[in-house]
Amino acid sequence: MSDKHQAHLRIVDRLKGQAGEVRRLCADLDEVTISRRTIPEKWSVKEVLAHIGRVQQVFEGRLDALLTTENPPIVSYAPEGDPDFDAISKRPASELLQWFEETRGRMLGRLGGLLPADWHRPGRHPDYPNYDVHFCMEYMAHHEAHHMYQMFERRAHLAKAPH
Repeated sequence: MSDKHQAHLRIVDRLKGQAGEVRRLCADLDEVTISRRTIPEKWSVKEVLAHIGRVQQVFEGRLDALLTTENPPIVSYAPEGDPDFDAISKRPASELLQWFEETRGRMLGRLGGLLPADWHRPGRHPDYPNYDVHFCMEYMAHHEAHHMYQMFERRAHLAKAPH
């Protein structure tokens, strides 16, 4: 197995592990508690969950475009201008978590079946000149890790740490 293919498998493993961590960080929090903003002017654990779920939805669309279209244009995502986020963030946390996990399951299934060459199918992103499936999924993993830290930090003010 090549080093590049091992790198692809590490991304799949990381995304799988991070999904478990998101679940753990949301565990045992009722709707009122998970929705509480523990840091003024900052998202609650639930709002962070809504954001990473929405970003994952955007990246699932990017993955689909990269795998089905030759060199597709990739539109930048700006969460502050997302007309769907408000409605998404109002859904119950249990629905958000289920949506996140279902979307992640589809993505992991798709990624697990890719040939090594599929990971390097390119797209045209306005900010990243070397955008391909690998970059797309690694970017999503790093972005999500940042927000998982925020979930951990917010949760620390709500209840005892999850185990």
